[in-house]
Amino acid sequence: MRIEDYALIGDMHTAGLVARDGSIDWLCVPRFDSPACFAALLGGPQNGRWLLAPAGRRSCSARRYREDTLILETTWDCDGGSVRVLDFMPQRGQAPDVVRIVEGVRGRVEMRSELMLRFDYGHVIPWLRHEDGQLGAIAGPDAAWLRTPVELRTDAETHCTTAAFAVSAGDRVPFVLTWQHSWLPRPDPVDAMAALTDTERMWRDWMRGCAYRGGYDEAVRRSLLTLKALTYAPTGGIVAAPTTSLPERSGGTRNWDYRYCWLRDASFTLRALMSAGFDAEARAWRDWLLRAVAGHPRDLQIMYSVEGARRLPEWTVDWLPGYENSLPVRVGNAASGQFQLDVYGETLNCLHLARQVGLAISEEAWDLQQIMMDHLEGAWHQPDSGVWETRGPHRHFVHSKILAWVAADRMIQGVRTFDLNGDVERWQALRERIHRDVCAHGYDPARNTFTQYYGSMGLDAALLLIPRLGFLPPHDPRVAGTVDAIVRELAEDGLLLRYRPDSNGVEGLPDSEGTFLACSFWLADALTLLGRRQEARQQFDRLLGLRNDVGLLAEEYDITDRRQMGNFPQAYSHVSIINTATTLAQGQAERAGSR
Repeated sequence: MRIEDYALIGDMHTAGLVARDGSIDWLCVPRFDSPACFAALLGGPQNGRWLLAPAGRRSCSARRYREDTLILETTWDCDGGSVRVLDFMPQRGQAPDVVRIVEGVRGRVEMRSELMLRFDYGHVIPWLRHEDGQLGAIAGPDAAWLRTPVELRTDAETHCTTAAFAVSAGDRVPFVLTWQHSWLPRPDPVDAMAALTDTERMWRDWMRGCAYRGGYDEAVRRSLLTLKALTYAPTGGIVAAPTTSLPERSGGTRNWDYRYCWLRDASFTLRALMSAGFDAEARAWRDWLLRAVAGHPRDLQIMYSVEGARRLPEWTVDWLPGYENSLPVRVGNAASGQFQLDVYGETLNCLHLARQVGLAISEEAWDLQQIMMDHLEGAWHQPDSGVWETRGPHRHFVHSKILAWVAADRMIQGVRTFDLNGDVERWQALRERIHRDVCAHGYDPARNTFTQYYGSMGLDAALLLIPRLGFLPPHDPRVAGTVDAIVRELAEDGLLLRYRPDSNGVEGLPDSEGTFLACSFWLADALTLLGRRQEARQQFDRLLGLRNDVGLLAEEYDITDRRQMGNFPQAYSHVSIINTATTLAQGQAERAGSR
């Protein structure tokens, strides 16, 4: 399966991926970063999956989400009739549930279910038993139950549980898979039909709060639903993606665990949620951020767990062969221990934005911000790993320095706009010093462009954010020069690389990657701010055309093989859809108002 052949289901604690052939190939329980009980995505059926489809059929005829929900409808048109499977996860009750309902649409269709539970990332085969008309599975800390009215059979050698049955027009056959800690009582059974009604109502009630009004409504609403699905409801943390180790290049080594929350995403995510009217989600994300970063500023990390935990040790899952043999398969993320200057600016920018949009913040939060600023004042001149988490030597990355400037600037604005206490004169001096340093050492006057790091000839697509961050106004010729240079040197078939890893040895990894979709959206934003709206809209339309049939995007796109790559679906890509659509709508409104 290609990455874009998958669709997302979830309950705002965890999420699963359902393939076009009706197989759930990825599911971690009980939360996003837990071990997977279905890991066929990174191996094969023997590593765990749940197939539910017409007997002998592969890819479906059509699929879609029910409007404004995360309920997936997959349809097969067969020789003898037509059948539909509804896949969803109800809002979390006692335990996580996956509900699958087979509906007969026309004629009569023979169906087959094949369940292979494999706990601990496809490694542990559970003890299976049939009792009280249901299947029970247990191994170590994990237990699961499958309830359905059809007869289940388990093969003693393969430990695969199957069901063969037929549906006619009007029939409905439910399946409910429930996970629970093995030492806890069996959860109460879920009524599949009632859960369908409740889940549909829940998603649609939530989407009624959407305040976005502008073009590209369908794309924005689907992206908001995806962002909500990637939210860990107990804490408000938002994972970058529900998967690990989907490669940036097929067969490559750039395979990372994205089931964590990145500070890099903070202000972009807050802006997306607030612009669409979802104040409660924005507040929960802001509160998660404040809890996560609390402590000494020298210990600030670039990412945390959904609960805000700091230790995310990286290890390899050696028994999994990887997606399309892309190794290693990683769990945890060693980049969590990197020193990145930009996270200070990102955090302070996010908290400033929260005040701007009316989210009340305590005095203690401002005290924390001042402590972070004191630390940054003594650290901004140091080289770091950069926003892209390079695993090569530390450099004086230009984007990192610009975010240090952002930190000082937002603290100054906090005092002036919100009447907070602070040493404005000192922060002004620091802001001016950083600005001079960046313009002196991070700008190439011969090419009229800012560079990736001091002394580098390479470029960085993150520099497209210069006008958005306010480091320079859009009309400054250095902004247009940088935008044009990035298009000239980093674009491949109109989409942008983050940078060229092979140009200066900055990465520390052997293989290349695909074009980075968030950066390609940033190009549309930058073009809009430069007044080049037609180019911006063409870029945005091109990017929306890369979504899969149910509106989802991964992290990257391989222009050679014409396919999505990287972890999927990617929050950063969907946040970018929301923000770019908003930017285009605002630009159009400003243009209309000036007439």
